[in-house]
Amino acid sequence: MQAGAGDEAAPPESKPDAKASAKQNDPDDNKSDDKPDDKPDDKKDQKHSKLPLIIGGVIVAVALLAALLYWLLTRNEESTDDAYTEGRAISIAANVSGYATALYVNDNSYVTAGQLLVVIDPREALAEKAQDQAAILLAKSQLNSAILNLQIEQVQAPAQLLQAQAQLAQAEANEFVAHRNYLRQIDVDQRATASSDIDQAAAQLRSAQASVKSAQAQVDIAGLVQQNIATARQAVQQRQAQLAQAEASLAQAAVKLSYSYIRAPQDGSITMRNVDLGTYVQTGQQVFYIVSPHFWVVANFKETQLNRMRPGDRVKMTVDAYPGLKLTGHVDSIQQGSGARFSAFPAENATGNFVKIVRRVPVKIIIDSGMPRGQGLPLGISVDPTVYLK
Repeated sequence: MQAGAGDEAAPPESKPDAKASAKQNDPDDNKSDDKPDDKPDDKKDQKHSKLPLIIGGVIVAVALLAALLYWLLTRNEESTDDAYTEGRAISIAANVSGYATALYVNDNSYVTAGQLLVVIDPREALAEKAQDQAAILLAKSQLNSAILNLQIEQVQAPAQLLQAQAQLAQAEANEFVAHRNYLRQIDVDQRATASSDIDQAAAQLRSAQASVKSAQAQVDIAGLVQQNIATARQAVQQRQAQLAQAEASLAQAAVKLSYSYIRAPQDGSITMRNVDLGTYVQTGQQVFYIVSPHFWVVANFKETQLNRMRPGDRVKMTVDAYPGLKLTGHVDSIQQGSGARFSAFPAENATGNFVKIVRRVPVKIIIDSGMPRGQGLPLGISVDPTVYLK
C-alpha cells in the first residue's frame, strides 16, 4: 500500500514534463511556432520565381520586334537557292566518216569563230571534187559545140530551103522542056520522025517529072527551118542543163570537202573532247562541245513568289563556288510554264488521288556587273539570287 501511495504521489511532479513533451510532439504547435520565422524566405522565393517570366517576356518581345523588323526589310524581296548558271553548249559532230588527221585544240582551250579545230581525212572528197571539175569542163565544151551548131543552123536552114526551091524550079523548067519536046514528037507526021525519037522524048519527060518530085521533096524537107532551129536551140538548153548539173555536183563535192575541216562556229571553250589524232570518226559522232562565253542564271522560283515579280527587277546574287563574288543583274524573262509542264513524263493530275504540289517556274536572270574581266562561270553551278520587287 505504501508503495502504491508513493506511486500515486509522484505523478504530480512529472506532469509538467509530460506537457512539454506533448507540446513538442504536436505538429500543429510546431507549425504555429515556425510561421513567423519563415515569412522572409517566402518573399525571396516569390521574387526568384518571377525573374524567369520577366526574362522570357523580354526575349519574346525582342523576337517579335526582330521578326517585324525582318519582315519590313525583306517584304519586297524574293530569294531561292534553286538557281544555277546556264549558257549555250554547242554540240560539234562530224558530218563525214574518216580518220582524224589533224587536231588543233586541247581540253578547255579557248577558240574563236572560224578557227580550224579538226581535220578528217579529205582525200576521198578531193578526188570527187576533181572528178566534178572535169565533168564541168566536158559540159562546157559540149555546150559551146551546141551553141555553134545553133548558129550554123540559123544560117544554113534558110539557105538549104532556098537551094531546094531553086532546084525545084530548075526541075520544073526541065520538065516543061521535056514535055514540049514530047508533044512536038507526037504531033509531027509519023513519017518525019522515028519511033526512037518519040521514046527518047517520053523518057526525058518522065525523068524531068521525077526530078520535079525529088526537088519538091527536098523543098519540103528544107522547109522545116524553124523546127531545125528549135532542135538546135533545145540541144543548147540540154547542154546548159548538163553544165548546171555538173556545177551542182561540184558544189556538193566542195561542201563534202568542207565537212572534213571542222571549224568553230563561234567563240567559246572546248569541253567534253573525245577525239584524238588518229581517231576514226563516224558520221554524226559528237567530238566535243563549245561553251559560249555568254552565260546567265536560271532561278526556279515557287509559283507563290511570282505575284509581283516582273522583267527588269533588280537582282543580287552570290555564287557558292566563289563566296567573295557579288553579282548584280536583272530579271530578263519568266518562262511561260513550270518545269513539270515540260518534263519528259508530266504528271497526270486527272487520274488517281491528287496531292497539290507547289510548282517552280524558271526565271532567266541576266548578269549586269560583278564579274571580273575575262572570267566566266562554269555552267550548272549553284547561285543564290535575291530579287528586289518594285
